[in-house]
Amino acid sequence: MKKIRLIVWSILLLFIVASCTEEAVDYYNPDVKLFVKHLKAGTYNTKNEKGAVVVPMFSYKHIAELLRYADDMTEIPSFPLPTLSSHYGGKPRLGECILWIIESIRIGQPASMGCKIVHKDAMNYEGIYFLTSEQVVEAALLYREWWRKIDTQDSNSLLRYWPLDPLAESDYRWW
Repeated sequence: MKKIRLIVWSILLLFIVASCTEEAVDYYNPDVKLFVKHLKAGTYNTKNEKGAVVVPMFSYKHIAELLRYADDMTEIPSFPLPTLSSHYGGKPRLGECILWIIESIRIGQPASMGCKIVHKDAMNYEGIYFLTSEQVVEAALLYREWWRKIDTQDSNSLLRYWPLDPLAESDYRWW
């Protein structure tokens, strides 16, 4: 009987330890699904070589998978922006932050000082210029259309479509 209890307690302990161990997002080789899972749970804390919590090193190879989450308007507890960024606008929305990552990949630097898309006529970075969830979903559609035009195996396609701003013909822009 004591052996059975010991075995049951050992299995329970292993289960508890395994469920508490959370896999970290690799800064240099990130997993999109794991990154999103951490953002939603509020547990994202991957640091760069300087010790700052930042977005991992996503590249154009991750864009198709990132776009899967662009319509998700879930409010997340926080989002790792560059240290000089503005943190205005309330809780960030996952899909808008995902679009910020994609735009940052496209232009090779942070897309804006915050992960909020604004109306094209915005005079400043105030909430009245931020997009509604429905408008962010429209912006996500524009990014999907842009990405569909790009054949990553064809250098001419990359040269032709990569520089095009997906929001150029819309009423939206990054601040």
